[in-house]
Amino acid sequence: MKLLLLGLALGFLPASGQQWDASSGAPILLYAQFEGAPSQPLLDALHGELESIMTPLGLEFAWRDLAGVRGNEAARDLAVVNFKGRCDIGGLAASLTHSTALGWTHISDGVILPFSDVDCDRIRAFVQKGLLSVPLKDREATFGRAMGRVLAHELYHVFANTARHGSCGVGKASYSVEDLLSPQFRFEERELRALRFVQAPPR
Repeated sequence: MKLLLLGLALGFLPASGQQWDASSGAPILLYAQFEGAPSQPLLDALHGELESIMTPLGLEFAWRDLAGVRGNEAARDLAVVNFKGRCDIGGLAASLTHSTALGWTHISDGVILPFSDVDCDRIRAFVQKGLLSVPLKDREATFGRAMGRVLAHELYHVFANTARHGSCGVGKASYSVEDLLSPQFRFEERELRALRFVQAPPR
């Protein structure tokens, strides 16, 4: 079995997944695991940003702790995400960091799997200079939103079942610091239409 890791990078990124049927009306179970537990304000911002980006696509998520899985909860659709590294804003420095993968989704023998990774350490390193210009009281929420945007990108590939990227917005192939820290960052309309078409039940 050949395993490929396709990731969101700032000069390079791919990823993808399996098609989701939005007509089911049920939320997708999102099983999450954190190597370093985030604060509640950061977690709230992460959840809120993912919801604001994905709800217009018809994608609603119910978060679950992967460590608490007992195998007895039925789910029509699910995804598993592993947040790597320290998911906090400690150790910020006004230094530049080279482009690198911020998140990635697993593909096996050409099949997109519902398993994604988000690298908190890499995200923090990439945006740290920009975060230092954000008021201290807003930094955790700003960083949480940045994490949510990387996660939304990976889940878009998973549930749209595509490795293609848009020319702008959440679905584009590379992000800037401004993309991750700006007040709002969404999918472009063409991607919204494409995902709605993929999700449409057969007639």
